[in-house]
Amino acid sequence: MADLRSQISENIQAPSSKLQALTRLRVAIVCDWLAGTGGAERVVLEMHRIFPEAPIYTSQYDRDPKIWYGDRWFEDADVRTGWLQALPKSIKKFLPVLRAWYFSRLKLDDYDLVISISGAEAKYVKPKGLHISYCHSPTHYYWLRYNEYLERPGFGVLSPLAKIGLKLLVGPMRRWDYKAAQRPDYFIANSKHIKSEIKKYYGRDSEVVYPPVDIERFAPFSQPAAKRHSFVTAGRQTPYKRIDLAVEAATAENVPLVVIGNGPEHRRLKHLAGRNVTFLTRVGDHQIAEYFGSAKAFIYPTNIEDFGITGVEAMAAGTPVVAFKAGGPAEYVTPTAGILFDEQTVDSLRKALAEGEHKSFNHQKIQELASRFSAKNFRQNANQVIKQLIKMGKKETTNG
Repeated sequence: MADLRSQISENIQAPSSKLQALTRLRVAIVCDWLAGTGGAERVVLEMHRIFPEAPIYTSQYDRDPKIWYGDRWFEDADVRTGWLQALPKSIKKFLPVLRAWYFSRLKLDDYDLVISISGAEAKYVKPKGLHISYCHSPTHYYWLRYNEYLERPGFGVLSPLAKIGLKLLVGPMRRWDYKAAQRPDYFIANSKHIKSEIKKYYGRDSEVVYPPVDIERFAPFSQPAAKRHSFVTAGRQTPYKRIDLAVEAATAENVPLVVIGNGPEHRRLKHLAGRNVTFLTRVGDHQIAEYFGSAKAFIYPTNIEDFGITGVEAMAAGTPVVAFKAGGPAEYVTPTAGILFDEQTVDSLRKALAEGEHKSFNHQKIQELASRFSAKNFRQNANQVIKQLIKMGKKETTNG
């Protein structure tokens, strides 16, 4: 690593405003998959902008332009997939074991630095060079949300089979996941909450670099208080998102609510909803920004969100956030930016909504609070932390 440290020394002296990539290093980026314009993919995109010459290794890359909303995020990137790419997208949920096997055998010996960006199996890689893992979360289906996945796997008619598989595999897969988490030389966590979860489940320390949010997309749509109407919530309609709380609370309070998104819970949510709740399943990026910017508040009832990019997107549109008091949102939903409710119950959320109806918010101030999560700030912070970790060098011993 002496040569690696000497290579980095000149770059550390470079002006931070230029965000010069570490061009003398052979760098590779590894991620779980590329399947849409979600928060995980945005982290990969911004890391690609820091290291534009680094190839991106992933298990599956969905090149359908429809899912990228025409933005072509990785058009100029060298995205490399393997045999998992040939498998149909419809069985992606069944692939954790295969992904673990695939990444653990990926040949990355030619790189000085490997950055895995993972909430699942990408961290399983075993490069000879320095390995820094940007962690969205310890793998949900083995640790934080195991009971939720077991209760409602979200596989439709195949859910009973998925439950059996999860019960049989969780023991050995937890051991494999823990062992793999000892491989990276360093961890970067996407929030203080995830920093504590990495320590809890993997016994590893980490630095915190908050993920990038597309602030510029939402900022122009902020409306003055007089033009704001209804509440809004958005996200994939899965059990742990707890959108049912938003639907039931809005129905009980008889306040207008717009629910944006789709998923396995969609039918149940519509059954719970009153006439004051509107469901929108096909909404483009521009329309989402408009709905966020014209809402009285964004309801974020998720069961302990890792970070919660959608909440920051709402704030970027000047909209206060009503969120469950746990996980990532508790780190950025200040009294200026919204309201936190204490219990994940309909009654607790109803009280928060009633409080919000009588509270005046400074929408410009909310936007200012959101700006610290911009893509530019992410690149600056990530670049700085990565340089520091490279300067520290590869650990003498890593397990696994």
